[in-house]
Formats: sequence, structure tokens, C-alpha cells
Amino acid sequence: MLQLAGAGKRFGHKLLFENANWLITADERTALVGANGTGKSTLLKILAGFDGLDYGGVQRTRGMSIGYLPQDGLALHGRTVFEECLTVFDELRSMEREMEPLSESLATLDPESAEYAAAADRWAHIDSRLHAHNVYALDAQVGSVLTGLGFSKEDWQRRTEEFSGGWQMRISLAKLLLESPDLLLLDEPTNHLDLESRNWLEDYLKTYPGGYILISHDRWFLDVTVDKIIEIWNKGLHVYHGNYEKYLQQKAERRAQLESAYRNQREHIEHLEAFISRFRYQATKAKQVQSRIKELEKIERIEIPLEEQAIHFTFPQPPPSGRTVVEVSGLYKSYGEKQVLSDVSFTIDRGDRIALVGANGAGKSTLIRLLSGQDTPTSGILKLGHNVLAEYFAQDQYKVLDPGARMLDDISRTAPKVTETDLRSLLGCFLFSGDDVFKRLGVLSGGERNRYALARILVSPANFLLLDEPTNHLDLRAKDVLLDAINKFTGTVIFVSHDRYFIDGLATRVFEAEGGHVHVYPGNYEDYLWRKQGGAEALASASASAGSAAVSLPEPPKPEPAKEDKPAKKVNPIRLKQMQDRLGFVEAEIPRVESSIAAAEHSLGVYVSAEETQRLTQQLDALRSQHSALSGEWEELALQLEESSAV
Repeated sequence: MLQLAGAGKRFGHKLLFENANWLITADERTALVGANGTGKSTLLKILAGFDGLDYGGVQRTRGMSIGYLPQDGLALHGRTVFEECLTVFDELRSMEREMEPLSESLATLDPESAEYAAAADRWAHIDSRLHAHNVYALDAQVGSVLTGLGFSKEDWQRRTEEFSGGWQMRISLAKLLLESPDLLLLDEPTNHLDLESRNWLEDYLKTYPGGYILISHDRWFLDVTVDKIIEIWNKGLHVYHGNYEKYLQQKAERRAQLESAYRNQREHIEHLEAFISRFRYQATKAKQVQSRIKELEKIERIEIPLEEQAIHFTFPQPPPSGRTVVEVSGLYKSYGEKQVLSDVSFTIDRGDRIALVGANGAGKSTLIRLLSGQDTPTSGILKLGHNVLAEYFAQDQYKVLDPGARMLDDISRTAPKVTETDLRSLLGCFLFSGDDVFKRLGVLSGGERNRYALARILVSPANFLLLDEPTNHLDLRAKDVLLDAINKFTGTVIFVSHDRYFIDGLATRVFEAEGGHVHVYPGNYEDYLWRKQGGAEALASASASAGSAAVSLPEPPKPEPAKEDKPAKKVNPIRLKQMQDRLGFVEAEIPRVESSIAAAEHSLGVYVSAEETQRLTQQLDALRSQHSALSGEWEELALQLEESSAV
């Protein structure tokens, strides 16, 4: 389909890549990765035909279609959303209109004439195209894609210029998917999508009839959509087969091999140089010295490019809060006649890592503003616990920054006990390096200021962090630093994020906002998905069935003539995976509950007050009941999996 041969590209004086060769096939499912500034977006533009090479060439199969989605910058106007998406099918609509005069011509022309043959050929060609594209279901196709990308039916008839830049990018993505080109080139397609839309896009790409190349900072998205990784590294293109997780493993192995080869080569070079230095002026060794000089000149030196240093930043730990951080009971919130939250009740305990998920408009940002004190409930109780110090990071946090302050000066005042070296390392991780740290905050873009605002919160955190979309505008490296830092944080965190890898690696509970209510799910994102897909109900049903069988014990059946054993019923693979995942969760949860039991028993040994003793006793009873239930569930799952493995 498409081929790069000896390709090279410069950006000013910087060489991005050279001697790059890449054959892109019809079934391409590839992610383009690399450090910031290595040329990923530039290479995608070259493949799309919007930029050229400085060296080498690009060969495209004649007639192939390419669809390109940039990171941002697309603006649509003049039509409704639905009308804009239908423009993708203008050629088909034109063909459809052409069918009527062609049919009239076929009815009036002489069947033996050349005009009749030409009209018949054209009619057959158009009819084939219309049937191939299912022209009579175009409206349904548009509706399906728009719904999948988060547009309500009311949005379909709104003018495109009424939507923000992020939603305009969604419209552009919808048009590309409807156009269905032979090769899709998508630069950060998930940037403006919520969780539901990302899940839908993943499923759509899995069945996409053409090929696609992606750039994305969503690790989960890459893991489930691609089977090959192309990395721009050391000024070349390097191929890894498998998803992103396998790429990381293979890259580590490849670098280890390169470092080993480098050490061996250095030892050989040093040996040659030592021989040359030792015998350079001995006539009897002149021939041997010259031989080694020539050998030294012919050696192609192995270079190991500097890797971005992994930054492990640790929060300055805050003062501890009380055991209960937030209590919410019967909370309602409305704006005018619009009811956003209805009868919401939950408790947040010290050390919780809570992911707040839900569709756009479900009330996630409203709830986090209420918890931070930025907004007040219409009715109900929202009570912060003892010594709780809340810090709120909004999606537009940059608006509260001093535009005249220099970045390094501002963050130094926020964290006077943190060294300048550590501060510059942290800022570098958030893509501010070199002289960038001396820029005035007012000259930064909105995305840059939000990145800085997040780094600023990290160096002087309160004990209750409320983060609304902290992973926006962050690359994979910065997300890893943020994830590592929050996992080491001793306070409490509630956060909104559309990055499923980030949620899965951080959350201990998931709060889902839906229909004005908040549903609480224990565990991380995978546990939440498992429960949403009916895993918990299926296990509860199986446990109930097992319990019922244990209570009513029938009389032993009378012996029957021996029969051939029937083969055991094979377990559905999806069900089997759910059971295995749940077993892993239960196995990890039991030691945690046992630790909590031990801690409660220890606390009971220290008398504080009668009320505290009563509370700890009730807590201990609840933990023991939970431990008993988990142990029973573990035994049931282990038995079911053992039976299924015997099939």
C-alpha cells in the first residue's frame, strides 16, 4: 500500500530520522511511539502527504485513500453536525441522483446501440458502488458513529460552530470513520474522548476493514488496538511486534543487547588502541600496528543514545487527617430546573484512591467541585472530617496562576523546602526543560499552564487531593511520574480521568456518576468493568445455588447401572477470564482484609474511650464477616476453575 524507502527528515538543524524503511500493508494495526520531539507527528504528516521528506522517497499504491486526523486545529462551520457528517457521502448521493436519468435512458435507447451499452455499463457501476456502501442506510451509519462518539440526538441538529474545539475534533473523527479510507492516520484520537467514547472507538477499530496508524498517550488504548509498534529512536525506525506492553518488554531486552554489544566493542577497541600505543615506534611491529590501525578505522561504532532519565518524584507527605475524610448523605444539586445529583450518599476514608467515572454531563465535575468547596449543595449533608486539608485541581486551573510570575520562581515559593535541582527535574518531566523554566506563566499556552499547575500542586500537597482530569496534556512519561507519586502519597485522592491505565493503576474504589446518582464499586477499573459486565451477579447466583444445595440435602440416589461418563460442559472463554480475574482480585483482597483485622485488634488493645471501643468492635466484626465471605468466594472460584481446567 505505502512504502518509505531511505527516508530522512530534518527539523531545522535537528535530524529527526534517516535511512528509514517501512512497508505499510493493507492490514496495518500500528502505533507510532517515541520521545517528545523525535518526529512522530511529522512522520504521520509525511505519510498523509501534508509534509515532504528531505531524503529518500514515499511510494503509494495508485488509488489508495488515506484519512488523516491531526491533534487539533480543525474548525467546522456552516452546517449541522448531522449534515456535516453526511458530506462524506456527497459522491454517493450524486451517483444516486444519476440513477434516475440513466434508468430513463435505458428505457428509451435502442438496446443494440453504443449509447445503450455505455448507459448500461454506467448504471451497473453505480449500482455496484451504492450497494457496496449500503447507500440506503447512510443516515443510520451517521447516527451510529455520532452516538458512539458521545453526541446525543439533540446535538445532531446543532450547528458545528456551536461546539468547542474538542467536540469539533470529534466531528472530524466521525467524518473520517464514516469515510472509511484504506489507511487511517490518527494523531492522538483519544485526546478529546471520554471513557465511553474511547471504549466504543476501540471496538470500532477492532473491526475496521482497512489499516490504521496511531499516535496516542493512552497506554490501555494502544494495548487493545495495535499489534505492532514503530518507535522513532536513535534517528531510525525500529519495529516491535505485539502491543504496547510487549513493546516495553522487547525494548528493554533490545537495549540490554545493545549495551552488551557496546561493552564488547569498547573492550576490543581499547585492546587495539593499547596495542597501537605500545608498539607504534617499534619497527619489528610496524606491520602489525598498521593492520590494527586499519581494523580500528573500519569498525562501525555502536552508539547508545541517552535515554530520558526515569524521574521518581515523591510528594512531601502532608499532615494526617482523621480516619473519615468526607461524609455525604442525601446530597442534591441542581442548577435552576436541571437536577444534576439526586440523593447521593457515600463515605471517603483516609488513604482512599477514588476514580470518579461516568459519561460527559453525568455530574463528575459537579461532584468534585462540591467536595472541594468550590460549589455548595442544593440540599443534603457534606461534611469534611477532622484536620482535612483539601486541594482542588480544575480542568482550567491555569486561570488562577499569576501570569507575570516566572515558572521557577513561582514553584520555588510554593515549595521552599524542595531543592532547585529537584524542582527542575519535576518540571522537565512535565515537558519544561532548559530555559523554559524561566518563562513567564502568562506566555504559556492553556495546556502548558495546566501542566505547570499540576506540577505545582505536587510539590506542596494537602492531605485530600481532588483532581479533575489531571492526565490531560500529559505524555506517557509524565503520567507515569504522576501515577508513581500519587501511589506513594499518604493522603486521600479523588480524581476524574479518562485514562484507563492511570485509573487501573491508582484506584482502590470507583465511583460511577449515572442518572444523577453515584454508584460505588470496590477495586480498580478492571474490577469495575467486571462488575458492570455482570460478573458479580453471576458469582452471587453461583454462590446462592451452591448454598441452596448445601442446605437442602436430598436422599442419596439409588445405584444405577454404570454408564459412560458424559463430557463436562466447556466453560465460556469470557466467563472463564472473568472468573480468573476475580480470583486474582479476591486473592489480593484477603491479605489486605487480614491486615485490617490485625490493625483493628491492635487498636482494641489500647483503650481510648467507650465509644471508640464500640466502634472498633463493630468494625472488627464487619471485617471478619468480609474475610469469611471472601474466603468462601475464593473456595468456590478455585473449585469452578479446577473443574473447568479438567475439561
